[in-house]
Amino acid sequence: MGIAINDTTYDTDEEGYLVNLSDWNEDIANAIAQLENVDMSPSHWEVVNFLREYYAEYQIAPAVRVLTKAIGKQLGPEKGNSKYLYELFPYGPAKQACKIAGLPKPTGCV
Repeated sequence: MGIAINDTTYDTDEEGYLVNLSDWNEDIANAIAQLENVDMSPSHWEVVNFLREYYAEYQIAPAVRVLTKAIGKQLGPEKGNSKYLYELFPYGPAKQACKIAGLPKPTGCV
């Protein structure tokens, strides 16, 4: 399985997560977002970039409760709540946002 962009195919697992995290770039993120029916806005990018920084620091993709708490701490309580995050990523803020961010599926996600 994979995502084809500009004559290059990037490997994904059966659920659409990138196999090689180092392959990620904004074009891949936009392609995954399109497959996920997510129109990327600056708010979406803010969460995606936050996730990538979190992963770089802790080497783990956060579950939704951890994500919500961490975003609230860094970006403010109006963004650190489930309602806001589910509006951006309706199929699960941790799961869907991590996929777009090129990160592995968060632990605890079904």
